[in-house]
Amino acid sequence: MSRRAAGYTINMAFFDRPPLEFCSGPRPQHALVWLHGLGADGHDFADLIQSLADLSAESIRFIFPHAPLRPVTLNGGAVMPAWFDLFGITPHDPQDQTGLTRAAGAIAELIEHEHQRGIAPQKVILGGFSQGGALALHVGLTGAQRLGALVAWSTYLPLAERFAQACRHPRIPLFMAHGTEDTMVPFDFGTRSRDVIRAAGGHPYFKSYPIGHSVADEEIVDLRSFLTPILQGPVLGARSTSG
Repeated sequence: MSRRAAGYTINMAFFDRPPLEFCSGPRPQHALVWLHGLGADGHDFADLIQSLADLSAESIRFIFPHAPLRPVTLNGGAVMPAWFDLFGITPHDPQDQTGLTRAAGAIAELIEHEHQRGIAPQKVILGGFSQGGALALHVGLTGAQRLGALVAWSTYLPLAERFAQACRHPRIPLFMAHGTEDTMVPFDFGTRSRDVIRAAGGHPYFKSYPIGHSVADEEIVDLRSFLTPILQGPVLGARSTSG
């Protein structure tokens, strides 16, 4: 397993520092970009490498960006790693559309950088947890790039009221997971988001777990099952999912 971070070309007007980067072997043919939750950083989900590196005979590049430091209104203006600002925890609270758009642009640039390094967007899997999962959904479902697959855990769909008009890629393979005991991003936020995506023509695979705002071992097992046919298929992103 190799690692490289120094010299990584990214939008430093958005990011405070380069992402963590690991490769499962030489000449990677796939990339997995994972976006952490509020207050965390790229190290938070780096253990995914050990669980997923063997899924493809071709090398995988794992990229874990760090959200920039910024004040978060929901937390009394405290400065912490955050992809965009948060104003509340209900679907009816205002949303930081400007910040979300800026963050989405930075992630799109990161994915384009992978394209320049030889990995097309259709061979990129974008995933995230909590706030990072919300950003992953926004980028993967409404962005210009058609990605290979999406993973969104313990999260919600941002700007859901505008999604029907904004959605560009409703049928992208998508694995959504949510804890039924989650009090930080309540379970019904996840099911509502799933239903909005379905109404737009999507077929997300959605699974619940008897946990709070965390990750269960079973989720990792299910993630492996979800990604195996995608990574081993002839065209990444060709698989449709239902659930």
